[in-house]
Amino acid sequence: MLRDGRLTSVALVDAYLRRIEARDGAYRAFYVVDREGALAAAEEADAAFAEGVDISHLHGIPVGIKDLIDVSGLATTANAPGRKGAVAEKDAEVVRRLRDAGAIVIGKLATYEWGTVGPDNRGAFPPARNPWSIEHITGGSSSGSAVAVAGGLLRTTLGTDTGGSLRGPAFYCGVVGLKPTFDLVPRSGVLPMSDSMDHVGPMSASVAEAAATLDIIADFPPGVSASEKLGRPISGMRIGYARNWFARDSQTSPAVLSAMDTAISTLSQLGAIIEEVELPDYYSIEVAAAAILHKESFDYHAQSLRDRPDDFGRRAFLSLAAGLTVTEDELAKARGAGELFRAEVDKLLLSHDALITAGALTTALLAAPFEKEAVWTPMRTIGFNVSGHPVLAMPIGFDNGLPMGMQIVGKHWDEATIVQIGDAFERATDHALQRPPALT
Repeated sequence: MLRDGRLTSVALVDAYLRRIEARDGAYRAFYVVDREGALAAAEEADAAFAEGVDISHLHGIPVGIKDLIDVSGLATTANAPGRKGAVAEKDAEVVRRLRDAGAIVIGKLATYEWGTVGPDNRGAFPPARNPWSIEHITGGSSSGSAVAVAGGLLRTTLGTDTGGSLRGPAFYCGVVGLKPTFDLVPRSGVLPMSDSMDHVGPMSASVAEAAATLDIIADFPPGVSASEKLGRPISGMRIGYARNWFARDSQTSPAVLSAMDTAISTLSQLGAIIEEVELPDYYSIEVAAAAILHKESFDYHAQSLRDRPDDFGRRAFLSLAAGLTVTEDELAKARGAGELFRAEVDKLLLSHDALITAGALTTALLAAPFEKEAVWTPMRTIGFNVSGHPVLAMPIGFDNGLPMGMQIVGKHWDEATIVQIGDAFERATDHALQRPPALT
């Protein structure tokens, strides 16, 4: 519509701004909305279109940025008490690339403090709320990014993922999260949590939009893109179904198990060759990954935790300080376990185009218990932060009105194949077309 003149970017941005104003009081996805900056950028996009200039798929399209990522002129708060005035002097590299592609940054989106634990009403900002049920959690620190998409406030956003923070909110909010191969997307200008496990990627309303967003921010070689196989059939592709990671776990809800089996059946009907495979024990890699995450995040924050403890909320302080107990020997063993896990996944991918497993073992939990203390949420995500494999998270159905999701895991640097599989599944189902209930 932008390209054939039926719509202007100014009208599009204005429509989203009005929708944000109407809905975000309930959803709380945004920390700040840059109304003037967005409308000025939209005017520039319209002028470019009028001159026949068309930069990219996202030219003239509004996007939102998780508040761990620098946007020039706006505070990068990390939802931390000590960072409310931390105004960024320049854009993070990923934001620069979005702007160069003509995308319009409309605001900063909610996060758990420093990407640690939440939701927490005692944070610098109130936590974002799940559009499918504001009584339930969003599922991770890229909360605002998922809520903005699920709530119809944007079509695509940027988030980060250190233990599952792109994927957890995708599962719980019914959107698409794409964690790229480790270091495919530059992290300059992004506040770190765990240097060897941090990833930056898109959260979007569809697989195609996530792929288009990743194409702009990623360091793909010339001629390579995440979108290159969109629309292609998956007949004959070999998919390993890692059912062992969740099927026998007492935490797995019957609805998730049924939805996963149904999703695999759908892929089989689309012509994929399904083989059940065994991933290494999840709990072992979870313990190792947690040790790495805690040690690296503590090392980054150690001086601030000592000298400026009031800059942190209580939960984030305790979470970050936990890394003090991880010894160098334990860290080395954890890294060794991570290398072994990566090798085992690589071995499975030698004979399979992709692996599929569950993401979260239940639908979103009620938010109320989190106000008393941090509550464990049963995920199957953090291992792939250690191994660095690309993972596509996407919806596979609903249970009592709450979304469920699966993970499609690919070879390093092969985002195109998991996007191809996810796109085929999305086209064959109606999960991505569902919308949350209207606000009352």
